[in-house]
Amino acid sequence: MGRLLLVRHGQASFGADDYDELSGLGGEQARVLGESFARRGIRPDLVLCGSLRRHAGTVRGILDGLSLEGLSLDGPGDPAIPVTADPGWDEFDFQHVVEIHQPRYRDRAYLAAELARSDEPGRAFQEIFEAATGRWCSGENDAEYAESFPAFRERIAGALERAGDLLRQHRDIVAVTSGGPIALAVAMLTAGPKGDPATVAAMWAALNRVAVNTGVTKLVSGRRGLWMSTYNEHTHLESAPRLLTYR
Repeated sequence: MGRLLLVRHGQASFGADDYDELSGLGGEQARVLGESFARRGIRPDLVLCGSLRRHAGTVRGILDGLSLEGLSLDGPGDPAIPVTADPGWDEFDFQHVVEIHQPRYRDRAYLAAELARSDEPGRAFQEIFEAATGRWCSGENDAEYAESFPAFRERIAGALERAGDLLRQHRDIVAVTSGGPIALAVAMLTAGPKGDPATVAAMWAALNRVAVNTGVTKLVSGRRGLWMSTYNEHTHLESAPRLLTYR
């Protein structure tokens, strides 16, 4: 019985010019997770990750915490744990989704100024994000997006299928990805192959809202395919509350 551990990346640089880089705290979260894996005797046979820099940075932090060398994402090597990039695990382009919802937010300075006027910028952005993604996954405006929500579903279903195939060769796989793909994978597995699209979208929105940076979701491979064992587990962060972040 194989295990697929889906790991949300460490904290990215929200509010900075380049969101895709891990923050210093995000790198620490990843190392702490790797150390937790080492204490628990978890040594993956393979690491998958999306193609984003925050994914690669999280992989490096986890491997550092495990005190093992992984394959450089920039070239070949002889790794203790091989690492393979799979763009199927990339996050959806949330900035594009927000900008389609509110075209004035194409001006990043305008958005930053609007958030700065709020007493709680993080909460204010979350409200914008939820309104924008609600429109995106409603099914009523698919043609307006570079990647519609049904296309996102299809992409994540493909990534899950490839990971399931790899579990025939590897007992334990870690896949470093983002909150959106993890929430959608769980929503689809929970709803089943005949799950109503509106139900899947609602489940996805609820699950994505509570995703923790470096939270771990465990999927188990059995005779009937993949099923969810745990979602968003983050006990490795609980000893230091400052490490617990959602964005």
